[in-house]
Amino acid sequence: MKIVVIGGTGLIGSKLVKNLRERGHEALAASPRTGINSVTGEGLAEALEGAEIVVDVSNAPVWEDQGVLEFFQASTRNLLAAEAVAGVRHHVALSVVGSERLPQSGYFRAKIAQEQMIDASAVPYTVLRATQFFEFVDGIAQSSTVGEQIFLSPALIQPIASDDVAAALTDITLQPPVNGIVEVAGPEAIPLDELIRRFLRMTGDARKVVPDVHARYFGALLDDQTLTPGRNALLGSLHFEDWLGQSLDQSAR
Repeated sequence: MKIVVIGGTGLIGSKLVKNLRERGHEALAASPRTGINSVTGEGLAEALEGAEIVVDVSNAPVWEDQGVLEFFQASTRNLLAAEAVAGVRHHVALSVVGSERLPQSGYFRAKIAQEQMIDASAVPYTVLRATQFFEFVDGIAQSSTVGEQIFLSPALIQPIASDDVAAALTDITLQPPVNGIVEVAGPEAIPLDELIRRFLRMTGDARKVVPDVHARYFGALLDDQTLTPGRNALLGSLHFEDWLGQSLDQSAR
């Protein structure tokens, strides 16, 4: 079966393409790097020819509010139109747990706009919402650092390894469309400040984490429900310390 992965050369996309190929499918890694651009439409019709499923794991190259919104709107509009012409029977998109609870963030507003466009289209779909990736923990720490202190909310977060996201996405892709949202999260809910404290301890970083209920997460205030999934979420198997230990071992080789 031919499956086109939009954003197929990125962190999640490359893992998904590998998984699908190992299961015997023809998985096409589509990105501007391979001559397929969902925003401009370049190469899109040709890429979707004969495809039964399209998986969109692309991400905006900018963080500015309007730029992110325009990226997801243009890309999703072009994809859905091309899929309707090509007869694609399942559109799968990767989104973020808690997007509707973070309206202060332009990025999350853009993800909701993307989801709404998908829901309004005639193409059967599944949206997989994932929690924050372990790979982004360092960036969270950097964004909240002032001098030698890191100011973070103690609200719960339930981060996940990108390998577990790709595994869930592989299964979702090969299942019938649900025409709705599925959530996936890591195996453990952890206060955000404690997560970063564990990261610093294992990496030998001397910065101090300061819990602050008013600290913002990329512009948004958090509570225990903001970044955690609902009751029926799929759960990954890899715990944060195990993932970080493996990552540090690999980087030391």
